[in-house]
Amino acid sequence: MLMSPASIFCTEIAALLLVRSVEGSPFQESGIGDKIRSIGRVTNKQHANDQKGFDIVVHGVLLWASVGFLMPVGTLAMRMSSTNTMDRHPPRHKILLYVHAALQVASVLLVTIGAVLSIRKFENAFDTTHQRIGLALYGVIYLQVLIGFNRPARGSKHRRTWYFLHWMLGTSINLVGTLNVYTGLHAFHARTSRNTQLWTIIFTAQASFMTVCYLFQDKWEYVQQQGRMEEEDDGGDGEPNVSPKENGHGGMTDEDPSTSPTRSRSRSNALGTHFSRTNVLNTLLQQPNA
Repeated sequence: MLMSPASIFCTEIAALLLVRSVEGSPFQESGIGDKIRSIGRVTNKQHANDQKGFDIVVHGVLLWASVGFLMPVGTLAMRMSSTNTMDRHPPRHKILLYVHAALQVASVLLVTIGAVLSIRKFENAFDTTHQRIGLALYGVIYLQVLIGFNRPARGSKHRRTWYFLHWMLGTSINLVGTLNVYTGLHAFHARTSRNTQLWTIIFTAQASFMTVCYLFQDKWEYVQQQGRMEEEDDGGDGEPNVSPKENGHGGMTDEDPSTSPTRSRSRSNALGTHFSRTNVLNTLLQQPNA
């Protein structure tokens, strides 16, 4: 348990007064003074250990809030702003872009504070996995900041390269940052012998929830499209809504899905594209009636 600053100060003053009171007294000759001075040294060492543990906790909270929470949330916010959102809801796309930028800037500020704290308070021998990963993570984060503020205009020839690099670095930061939170919990347990199992479980639950949200975002628009496709096919009354047209030989054939604007808008996934192409091929290969 960490000692409060007031209790630490009072303990140091009491030890100092005891040491001063026995110097030059009969107690010093009997060895009691040495024992009291030894107690003072132990108290100072305990104070140093408590302060070190407090600094480690602050460092861990700052880096968890940055790479373990704010950066993933910013990534999720940006993924909500897809191309369709930009085309159909420009104000919403702009808001999500600002939310993404604000979260990333806040996380970089927390990373900077955590880095300064680690430089000033810790032994930076970089002989542990946590320290080495953290050093590499700092460099990649600041590189990502430079790339983010130098975004090419949409449609320019460098936009594709910029997007790929920005996405790759952002994904790497999220994955490696999450890994380093676990290595930090392990290092904290090894240094202080405190139980970190509860914090590991809580962080695992949080990371799992964010991962599910990340994966679900890829399918959310497709799920919404399925509902619209069912309503269009049923015509609102449970009956198939098929608009036949003449095939040029006196017969009737179904409307080509590829020529329907509603169908073309809803085909944004590989499976839908596969079936649409299959229907087109069936229409093209259909033999004329005799």
